[in-house]
Amino acid sequence: MADVIFSSWQGEVIDNRGVAADAKSPAKVKLLDEFHPGQPIKAFVGWDGIVLRDDDVDIVGLCARYAEAVQSESCGKCFPCRVGTKIVSDILNRIASGEGRTGDIDKIKELAPSIRDGSKCSIGQTGLVPILHALEHFPKAFSEAVVGRKRSPEINYRYSVTAPCVSVCPSALDIPRYLEEISEQRFTQSLATIRKSICFPGTLGRVCVRPCESSCRRANVDESLSIKYLKRFVADYEIDTSRHQEIPAAPKTGKKVAVIGAGPAGVSCANYLIQMGHQPTIFERHPEPGGMAAMGIPDYRLPRNILHREVKLVQELGVDIRYGVKIGEDIPFAKLREDYDAVFIGVGAQGSMPMGVEGEDQNYRGFISGVKYLEDINKGIDPYPEGKKVVVVGGGNVAIDCVRSSFRVGKPDVNLVYRRTKAEMPADPVEITDAEDEEVKFHYLCNPTKIIAKDGKVVGVELIRMELGEPDQSGRRRPVPVKGSEFVIDADIVVPAIGQQLDFSFLTEADGVKATKRNTVGADAEIFETSQPGVFSAGDCVTGPDVLVRATGNGKRAAEKIDLYLTGNKVESSQNENFRNLFATLGVYNDKEHIGMIGGEHKAHLPMLDALVRKWNFDEVEDGYTTDVAIKEASRCLRCYRIGMIAL
Repeated sequence: MADVIFSSWQGEVIDNRGVAADAKSPAKVKLLDEFHPGQPIKAFVGWDGIVLRDDDVDIVGLCARYAEAVQSESCGKCFPCRVGTKIVSDILNRIASGEGRTGDIDKIKELAPSIRDGSKCSIGQTGLVPILHALEHFPKAFSEAVVGRKRSPEINYRYSVTAPCVSVCPSALDIPRYLEEISEQRFTQSLATIRKSICFPGTLGRVCVRPCESSCRRANVDESLSIKYLKRFVADYEIDTSRHQEIPAAPKTGKKVAVIGAGPAGVSCANYLIQMGHQPTIFERHPEPGGMAAMGIPDYRLPRNILHREVKLVQELGVDIRYGVKIGEDIPFAKLREDYDAVFIGVGAQGSMPMGVEGEDQNYRGFISGVKYLEDINKGIDPYPEGKKVVVVGGGNVAIDCVRSSFRVGKPDVNLVYRRTKAEMPADPVEITDAEDEEVKFHYLCNPTKIIAKDGKVVGVELIRMELGEPDQSGRRRPVPVKGSEFVIDADIVVPAIGQQLDFSFLTEADGVKATKRNTVGADAEIFETSQPGVFSAGDCVTGPDVLVRATGNGKRAAEKIDLYLTGNKVESSQNENFRNLFATLGVYNDKEHIGMIGGEHKAHLPMLDALVRKWNFDEVEDGYTTDVAIKEASRCLRCYRIGMIAL
């Protein structure tokens, strides 16, 4: 990590100018050494201050460029930001051009507080923070620039706009914009904004794990925005009003791309490839689209018609989907390489991880993997009709889906076994609460040791009690068996749902696509290209079992890299992606930040069916927002855009 010469980030002032190397104070702020390979970051200017790493950075010129960026990003809806940032930008540009006037610096100091206090959003509220820091800590540089009419040298800089919610969204969705459009009753435009980043607004509006809401500054005031359900609102609005967005057709390039898998990653990749003018063809082994979103998420959470409609919209753009085709059996992978200009692998994790307990490999009736259990249920099949007492093992969303689905196929006694405590469960807390309301029996700090069977049928499961020891690699305390604490739960169905694994049987060694030690496709994390040029991959087959929003986001990013490959350009990370990495390292959301406003406007929750009614059917458990509620909820957004700029 390069030494910090000066930093004023988040109120911590570190000034190492003129200080001996062995006496320099370290700065807490985290910053990447390079923006892109071979491009060292010399300085960063942003919403919370300044970070300098190089003595030759011209602070006056840096501030002038930053003020330009702030002014260019002002939406113009409030006078202080629209006019004030223009005046400040003009003054700083004048100073940087060697034409500064007496009183210019005082004018900026006079304007800054009124711009900050009078602006409606964070562009104006934070835009002048680093400039005021510079004026305070580098007065000599500014006075010399004015008095000596010193002209600043040209600066090689880049800037980008983010927000706390945007910075953690795997699909890089412009959340403040689409919320603002809802608050202004521009619902169709809001949906168009969403579709620039994701093609599954109705799906993600129901099943996204919403990392954005965990980084929402509104939570520092009262409660986070309901970002997920507002996405659902505009997607449902399109259906309710029978509207249909037309996406202009792109000029055809004549390039063909084979996409393996019609899951979230594959459909997303194909959606954006066709909008770039290429012709993708998706090969799907199932008779319907959606992958694990269709096979693994029950209808009470994600109605099948919503998912199918969103895939149909992608098909209407011209994407061809061929169902019932198994790559490796019906069509060799090598044939795809011959017939298509590029290949994208987007298969899901549709196999189950073994528990490693006695009896699980005996093919007992009633012992059913979590993935198979949900797949049968989602096809309208009771996985084991004579079974009535269910024990599901696991703590993730698949385990929760298994227990909640069990009631809905008529199983009256449903249990979940988890080896840690509720606090360590990786499942969505909302889903856990919903399962509790539906009267699932939770058994914490327990782990299976043996499947008990009689006449080839499951009749119970032996468990051992656990206690928590030291943290493991996940950061959670490791569960340790308590010797002699074994006990038995009667059960005629046992469902292991402790994890999923991938099936790469469609690939042969001759195909040359290398796998990782984790048995995932070895694809570059930034450019998604595999060991074979022209073969790209993203989704669960690269990350391992992961959330749907990351699969869709990485499917889009992979499409962008495939486009570079097909058009003969260097396949590399984009400037936006480099900034996302920079912002992730720096940290955009500060949960200790004092916002300075009165709260009390709490999040709007969706109305739900009564728990003891909904548990016995597959009706969607939640109703969407009404228009009035959606507008009011979206209006709670603070529009927390942040502008970050680097000098290279």
